[in-house]
Amino acid sequence: MIHALIDPFIEFSFMRRALVGCLALSLGAPPIGVFLMLRRMSLMGDAMSHAILPGAAIGYLLAGLSLFAMSLGGFAAGLAVALLSGLVTRSTELREDASLAAFYLCSLALGVLIVSVRGSSIDLLHVLFGTVLALDDPALYLIGAIATVSTLVLAVIWRPLVVECFDPQFLRSVSGASSPTHFVFLVLVVMNLVGGFQALGTLMVVGIMLLPAITARFWAQDISGLVAVSVLAALAASATGLLLSYHANLPTSPAIILMAGAGYLVSMLAGAKGGLVWRLMPRKHLEA
Repeated sequence: MIHALIDPFIEFSFMRRALVGCLALSLGAPPIGVFLMLRRMSLMGDAMSHAILPGAAIGYLLAGLSLFAMSLGGFAAGLAVALLSGLVTRSTELREDASLAAFYLCSLALGVLIVSVRGSSIDLLHVLFGTVLALDDPALYLIGAIATVSTLVLAVIWRPLVVECFDPQFLRSVSGASSPTHFVFLVLVVMNLVGGFQALGTLMVVGIMLLPAITARFWAQDISGLVAVSVLAALAASATGLLLSYHANLPTSPAIILMAGAGYLVSMLAGAKGGLVWRLMPRKHLEA
C-alpha cells in the first residue's frame, strides 16, 4: 500500500513536478475560492475561468505554446471581462451575473474558434484541460510565484475583504477601501486562474478553487478555519487525483477535480457543520 502511494513520485520526475505544481495551486487558489463563496460570486469564478481562453488563444497564435504569451494574454482577457461586466452592470439595468454570463459565453466561443481554426485538436485539448504531467520549470516558477503573491496580497487586504463579505455598506461608510479591495481581489482571481490553467486547463482550474472552499463549509464556520480546511482539502484532492490518474491510466485534470468533488460529497454527508447525517440525528431536548 505504501509503495503504491509513494513509488510513482519517487520513480518519475514528471509525477514529482505535477505534485509540486498542484500543491502550489492548492495553497493559492482555495483561499480565493473561500471569499468567492462568501461573497456569493462562485459562478463568477467559473465565468472568468472561461474568459481567459481567448487571451490565451491569441497568445498561442502569436508565440506558439509560449508560457509567457499565453499567460499574459489570459490575464488581460480575464481582467478585461471582469471590468467590462462591472461597467455594463453599472451603466445598464443588467445584473452582474447576467453580464458575466454573456461575456464568458462569447469569450469561450471565441477562444475555441481561434484555437480550432489556427491550431490542432491536441492544442485545443492542451488549453481546455491542461497538461499537469508536462509541467516544466518555467510553469512551476509561474505557479509558485502566483501562489506566493496571492497569499501575501490576501494577507494585506484581509480585513477589508472580510468586512466587505458581511457588511459592504459599513465598509463604504467608514473607509474608501471598498472599491480598491474589490479590484485587487478580482486581480487575484484572474491571477490564480491564469496560473492554474497551465496545469488543469481553463475548464478545470476553477474546480480546484471552488470545490475545496465549498467542502470546507461543512467543517468550519469562521473564515480562518474555512481557509485552512479548503487548503487541506485541495492538497488531498491533488495528491489522490494524481495517484488515481497514474494507477488507473485516467486523464489527470479530471481525476483531480473528481477527487475534490468526492471530498465535497463526503463532507455534505458527514460534515460536522451541517452534514446530512448530523442533521438527521436526533437532538437533545430544547437543543438549538
